[in-house]
Formats: sequence, C-alpha cells, structure tokens
Amino acid sequence: MKNNIQTANKFEAIFFDFGGVIAEEGFRDGLIGIAINEGLKPEMFFESAVKAIYESGYIIGRASERNYWKMLREMTGVLMPEAEMKSRILNGFILRSEMIKMVTVMRGKGLFVSLLSDQTNWLDELDAKSHFCRFFDAVFNSYHMGKSKRDPSVFSDVASMLGISSEKCLFIDDNHGNVVRASETGYGTILFRGVKPLAETFCEMNLVSPSDVNEILEASESS
Repeated sequence: MKNNIQTANKFEAIFFDFGGVIAEEGFRDGLIGIAINEGLKPEMFFESAVKAIYESGYIIGRASERNYWKMLREMTGVLMPEAEMKSRILNGFILRSEMIKMVTVMRGKGLFVSLLSDQTNWLDELDAKSHFCRFFDAVFNSYHMGKSKRDPSVFSDVASMLGISSEKCLFIDDNHGNVVRASETGYGTILFRGVKPLAETFCEMNLVSPSDVNEILEASESS
C-alpha cells in the first residue's frame, strides 16, 4: 500500500498504534504460542481470538475479561488456564526502545504525539508496570472510548477532541485496514513496516533530521 503522506508542516498531531508499532505484537504472538502449546491451528486460533475480542465487546469496554475468555473457549475449545493465557499475551508486549526514542524526539520538535490503539484494560495494566504512557501527550484506547478503529468515525472523533482537522493528523499502524480507514477520513497515513523504514520516511518528510534517525536507531543498542 502506498502511504498517504504530505509535507511535514501540514501535520500537528502524530498517532501511533501500540501493539506491533510501539511494542512487539504481544496479542498475536502470545496467541500463536498458546495455540502451538495446545495443539491447535495457530492461524485459526488467532482469528477466533480476534473475532471474540470484538464480538464480545471487550475491546470497547462493553464486556468483561471473563466474558471474553468464555467466548474464546466456546469457539476454540482451548483448555489453558486464563491466567496463563493472559500472562503469555501481556509478556509479549515488549516496548521497542527505538520507538520510544522516536516519540521523544518528535515531541521535542513541538509535535503532539499520541497512542491510538484498539486495546482493553490490559493496556492500563501494562502501563502500570512499564510506565510508557508518560512518553505521550495523550492515549486513546478503544476500551475507554467505547469505539474501535474498525469504526472509521473514531478518527474524526479523536481529531475533534483535539480541536484540529483530520488533514493535520498523521497515523501510523501495522494493520492495513486501520490505515485505509484513517486515510479515508482525511488522515495522512503510514503503514508500519519496521522502525528503520519509518524513521527514514519521517526524515524524507522533514519531521526528523538524519542525525535524529541515527539517534533513534541507536536506541536499541544502548537499551
């Protein structure tokens, strides 16, 4: 997919997805590991888990975690204890030090930088341990907003909350569907394909400098 981006001075707010961008994709990786451990087909189990988290309403705060696990068991027959499944998933959300550095650099240039993520209250639990939300100007979590990125209006809602137009927002996600929906609402968009390609794209847009890119990429070496 071709990124939908314009000149750097057009943007006032930058939005990053969490799992798969700011952190490793703990949800998918954890579920795949659970499926392998349980002798289930990994891709089918993952697809069922995604379906359950949306259809149960847990992702938008309309159902409890217990209801989510109940639905997942009914759909897949998984037997692993819920506490162990949750631990495997949450432990997989490993923060990418380069991305935290990128956020810090961009905020230092006066940009408003936020998280915009489809997450449950698990994001709050992760933050209670790692305190990563302090690096962002705001956190928009589907669980607390009552709306996920599957609903295109969430992008307009967030822009309105900040008092800026959608055209002044830049959104980065590793999910193709989310990127398409954001683009259709007027956002500039970048499909995340890795830290280095993203840093280089930001440099081409004059959002960061070449020296910033080096500093960002070196962050993993010093962590």
